[in-house]
Amino acid sequence: MASTEAGASQSVRAQLRLREMILAGALPGGARVAELTLVEALGVSRTPIRAALMRLEQEGLLHRLPGGGYAVRTFSETDVADAIELRGTMEGLAARLAAERGVAPELLREAHDCLDAIDATLAPPTLDDEGFSRYVELNAQFHGLLSRMVGSEVVARELERVKGLPFASPSAFVVVQAHSRQARDMLVVAQDQHRQAIDAIERREGGRAEAILREHSRITRRNLLAAGQAPHVRGLPGVQLIR
Repeated sequence: MASTEAGASQSVRAQLRLREMILAGALPGGARVAELTLVEALGVSRTPIRAALMRLEQEGLLHRLPGGGYAVRTFSETDVADAIELRGTMEGLAARLAAERGVAPELLREAHDCLDAIDATLAPPTLDDEGFSRYVELNAQFHGLLSRMVGSEVVARELERVKGLPFASPSAFVVVQAHSRQARDMLVVAQDQHRQAIDAIERREGGRAEAILREHSRITRRNLLAAGQAPHVRGLPGVQLIR
């Protein structure tokens, strides 16, 4: 069990660092990503590197090359902003429909259990690698539950498609967000929005649920802006986000 958790933590850590490298322009658009080079640069084994590369392909940051390996996708500031806005629109729609149509009690219990686990994860004043990895896992689980709550294969499928756009995934964090008190505080705000969204869905308040989830997605953009203000990052030339 411990070895499995350690492997998951290493994979998440590799994902965080690779996203930061793409944002900072250390891995520019079109650049081929060499697995062995990343092993040396990040100090982790090939297994978590491979898992991280597959995850970043799913998020739309990398594309698989015909002869094997990956290359960094080219995307603009507008692409990122539009992708984040679109995810908020789709998740807001899913939340509104879930509230209007009603959600099975067992699915709501599953959501509350997930949120309780996130509360426990965020209880320490700062997060270590394992704690942040756990948050990323639980956050993805919660957003997956939202997709299930709507009860529509069409909406769920399109929401998954949106999550494959650059930095639109709810788990598209970067490494500079993992350990500071400010970063944890931002996650606490996001968690409160999770709670408020579920409360609105349970109360059948569709408009409120939709508004909360639309605002919730914008935390992703604020996270990216915060990452760009970290002293060692020196902006985000890989995307050139508006300050």
